[in-house]
Amino acid sequence: MAQRQARRLVSAPPGLALVGERVSAAVNSFLDAERTRWSAVDPDLDAPLRALQDFVGAGGKRLRPAFCYWSFVGGGGDPDDETAMQACAALELLHTFALVHDDIMDGSARRRGRAAVHAAFTAEHEAGGWRGEARRFGDGAAILIGDLAFVYADQLLRPVSQDAHDVFDDLRLELCAGQYLDLAGTARGKRDSARAARIERYKSGKYTVERPLHLGAALVGRLQELAPALSAFGLPLGDAFQMRDDVLGIFGDADATGKPVGDDLREGKLTPLLAIAVDRIGERGVLGRVGAPDLTEPEIGAMQRTIVECGALEETEHMIERRASEAVAALAALPIASDAKTALEELATYVAWRSS
Repeated sequence: MAQRQARRLVSAPPGLALVGERVSAAVNSFLDAERTRWSAVDPDLDAPLRALQDFVGAGGKRLRPAFCYWSFVGGGGDPDDETAMQACAALELLHTFALVHDDIMDGSARRRGRAAVHAAFTAEHEAGGWRGEARRFGDGAAILIGDLAFVYADQLLRPVSQDAHDVFDDLRLELCAGQYLDLAGTARGKRDSARAARIERYKSGKYTVERPLHLGAALVGRLQELAPALSAFGLPLGDAFQMRDDVLGIFGDADATGKPVGDDLREGKLTPLLAIAVDRIGERGVLGRVGAPDLTEPEIGAMQRTIVECGALEETEHMIERRASEAVAALAALPIASDAKTALEELATYVAWRSS
């Protein structure tokens, strides 16, 4: 356990920071122009665009753009190619769309250490004493802001090849399918391990790692050649990424994650971590309260202790380590440039052992 704990303390690798800075600059430049354009139509239109720009600027690891970029460079792409960077920015805006809508579906009040978009617009309605229901206004505004991010992602992706568009379409469809499975799994309250793993892969794993890798290969014209080897690396790493997210959702530091710890327990999220716990001890005692929105902090603490004591956390840590090791082993066989391979290996370590 000591080795795994040490690994969790890894910082963001330089290859991630490099891509993150360039993506942030590209998104900011694009949204600055859009704010100027639409403010000229009506000053009120600056508010949703400002909220979108602020959300992107408030944090985020830029993992999806990084996997895309290093796959592109590894496949022989020009590191300074502007079209590839636009595609990376498109991935970040698509991620923004997903998060803004996800917070509405989950009823999450905070994201990235600040009020979620829907919560911020609800509060603005309340503070202004406006007409109608504040919650509906907040949800409606956030849905539209997410839709703007979705459309802007398409616009940034216009110059790319048909293969790249096809990958992006698959990515979006898989994301929506996974989100529905997550919604239905939470509502039904079933704790099935196979279903939990399927939700994890489609809701997050494929869309975070595998498909961005495929997009990078498509941008350089090597999708058919590289896709199988990229999937051998990306799929187990995507599983490790989401399982780490599950652990952080229950045991993480709220200051680091930017979200209240225990929200997954209040929402009753179907995850492999929770499925293992239920499989071992059933839904008796404190676990019978999973999914109750009024869970108290002492109850969450009791659930955390139960998940640890029954061995579910340790088993999940072992699963993360196995998936990450499988991914790194597959990476060694990837026929890509050595600098990109190094960057991807560093990303793999960070994804599996991050603390936020």
